Amino acid sequence: MKNEAVSQINESHTFDLKLKGFKVYPIETSVHPLPSYTRRDFYKICMVTGKSDINYADRGIIVEGTYLFFGNPHIPYSSELLSAGLTGYACLFTEEFLKSNDRSESLQESPFFKIGGNPVFILTETQKKYIGDIFERMLAEQEADYAFKSDLIRNYIILMIHEALKFQPPDNFHKHHNASSRIATLFLNHLEKQFPIDGIEQPLKLKTAQDYANVLSVHVNHLNRAVMEITAKTTSTHIAERIISEAKALLHHTDWSIAEVAYALGFEYPTHFNNYFKRLTGNTPRSFRMEAV
Repeated sequence: MKNEAVSQINESHTFDLKLKGFKVYPIETSVHPLPSYTRRDFYKICMVTGKSDINYADRGIIVEGTYLFFGNPHIPYSSELLSAGLTGYACLFTEEFLKSNDRSESLQESPFFKIGGNPVFILTETQKKYIGDIFERMLAEQEADYAFKSDLIRNYIILMIHEALKFQPPDNFHKHHNASSRIATLFLNHLEKQFPIDGIEQPLKLKTAQDYANVLSVHVNHLNRAVMEITAKTTSTHIAERIISEAKALLHHTDWSIAEVAYALGFEYPTHFNNYFKRLTGNTPRSFRMEAV
């Protein structure tokens, strides 16, 4: 029954997220509020009060009191409930929702969401009230009819992230010695350094798992095992998702031709790009651009 309750909670939250790109909800349960230790398709910020054992990538921490947690869909995490229950708030969102008008920086580069970063912050009573007020505002806006509520909610998320930058992270986050974490971190850093693409004169250079393995001076099988172990996604999946994300941004925010976008992303022929984009999104680049207008 307990596992069934967890499944129902997660399914309902994720269903709404896929429709809107965002979901905020209160937490008041004795059931584990975080999904199992696996990958997800959304980012998560939650503020909860209770005691939990949080595992994130190859690290773990036991936290008690009120804390703020940042979850990255590229990094597996889990939480074991150690108290009678948890109360608080959580919001789920896609990177596209948060960065609909800005390609300048990926969330994976944020100190809260990247491998090696610290995703947990213990809050004071003052900080708890301030962050709680932000969540309450997001809850109200989520149900409101305001035409620009997505922009307002997006600003609330950014405000929460900036406030967290001011907090002092806990120093008892223990790190397990794991070479896979180091390799996965290097891979993700190299992947993000290729973006955003500013011009067709400098097309994407690293396009395959083998390309990254060569740069990192490791065997491609070793790279694939490390990335899968830490992120629960294949190296090729990370690359494909990042290319598609950049393709959508270029199609939406530039006036480049489809051929120019294809070339900038490392495709020799536009037809290869068209087939690649349609296979991963179910849509052609041209129809995506027309729908985004």
